[in-house]
Amino acid sequence: MMKRSALLTGCSAVLIACFALALKPADRPAENMRSFAIAWLETLSDQQVEQARLPYDSPKRVQWHFIPKPQRKGLPLRDMNDAERTAALRLVRAALSEVGYHKTSQIMSLEAVLRELEGPGSEARRDPLKYYVTIFGDPANDDALAPWGLSFEGHHLSLNFVCQGDEVVDSTPQFFAANPAELKTEVEGPLKVGTRVLGKEEALAFELLHSMSDSQQPQVRIAEEAPAEIRFAGEAQPEVTEPEGIAWSELNAGQQERLKQLIEVYNGAMPEEVAAARRELIEQQGWDKIHFAWAGASKPGVGHYYRIQGPTFLIEFVNTQPDAAGNPANHIHCVWRDLTGDFHLPIED
Repeated sequence: MMKRSALLTGCSAVLIACFALALKPADRPAENMRSFAIAWLETLSDQQVEQARLPYDSPKRVQWHFIPKPQRKGLPLRDMNDAERTAALRLVRAALSEVGYHKTSQIMSLEAVLRELEGPGSEARRDPLKYYVTIFGDPANDDALAPWGLSFEGHHLSLNFVCQGDEVVDSTPQFFAANPAELKTEVEGPLKVGTRVLGKEEALAFELLHSMSDSQQPQVRIAEEAPAEIRFAGEAQPEVTEPEGIAWSELNAGQQERLKQLIEVYNGAMPEEVAAARRELIEQQGWDKIHFAWAGASKPGVGHYYRIQGPTFLIEFVNTQPDAAGNPANHIHCVWRDLTGDFHLPIED
């Protein structure tokens, strides 16, 4: 069996190498993704292609989750040679911003941390290369109207994209998670004590909460206890519920700016063209329709949750579970959903 240090070294080397790959201009992510999807598929054997590529209308395209699973759709990095794995990660890199890819690589590296913290018997469950790449449809199809999809998924990651012509037409569900949320135990490998992969997602939200006045606190708080999990986990579409919490118009200028910064932390995981399209939708619908809601504790280490909702998007964050070392509320799940329809599918009335 591969030793943990060797596993980390090989995985980290491939992940880091993909940062240095020359991409076409950052405002052309669909073109990058198409080129790298075709190139990756060409590295694979016929048997691997059969596993890696599914029809665009396959029911598996809208099946997503972030829990550990013995098997997922697609071809795992574990079953690729170095060249195939590098090509696959180049495709993932093209689908994300530099910040988004860095988060992705750190979340994958946390699997090795969990392996060390959980000890013998966790090898199959905790594997930094147990992440699956799936292509839906044919990226080589010259028909500009023919969509194709990409999924990159494993424990604590689910990244889903649909491209059509020269445009990324959907980029959700966008799910990231971190266990531990803050690394408090010295372990082997590149992640050091104090690492917080999703630190900004948590810290900025606490800052916004703590800036609320006595009159604002009852508006922002929707429950004394945080829920155990984000809503609609694994569901193809989130339910479009009435927004809760404090409305944008009830925030002062500084709080509005902080909320914009928090939204941008999530948005910033995407290439600029995708992020700009999301911003444009928010502007079109109006910032005044956005709400920020909080549940649970107002300090780290005790379960807490927040939700940001506008007409076109939903952000949810929850930190209630202990980490692998037993530290309470040190295990984050967070997601961006498209309320106009994840997976480029319309929301049913």
